[in-house]
Amino acid sequence: MGPAVVDGFSGKMTRTKGQIEAEIRDAIVKFERDFMGCGPSDVRAFILRDMIVVRLRDELTPAEHQLAKNPDGAEIVKRMRENLMDQAREMLGKTIGDITVTEVLGLFTDIETTSGDRVLVFTLGSDLEAALNLSHPPGRSTVSAERRRREGVTRKAG
Repeated sequence: MGPAVVDGFSGKMTRTKGQIEAEIRDAIVKFERDFMGCGPSDVRAFILRDMIVVRLRDELTPAEHQLAKNPDGAEIVKRMRENLMDQAREMLGKTIGDITVTEVLGLFTDIETTSGDRVLVFTLGSDLEAALNLSHPPGRSTVSAERRRREGVTRKAG
């Protein structure tokens, strides 16, 4: 049997969804430290169909936190961070494309200057989650959860 082709992916996916999400987190942390000069306190990455959502917690520097205490300063911080992301857009797209082995079509981002949290959304040319699910069939817990949903069985919160 030859290599599978699923929504633009060829060959066998040898990494799990969790492993790819961890690689994305590591790449974003490295980018933040190398390009932006400091790193967030926490990074989480999620593969959702043909998107990757990354949440960075508390990524502002102490100086940016201070500046963002008033509306004019917050606007300056937002514009500066947007400008830096625009400069890094191509590099980040290539990095995520290399990790996921698919084309990155777009990058959307916003930052909340009060908390310092940022969200990145990468749109992909193919459904990475579906390709990973075909490559790594669901385990027992996933099958059990799907069966419970189908049969109308709910678990009590405990």
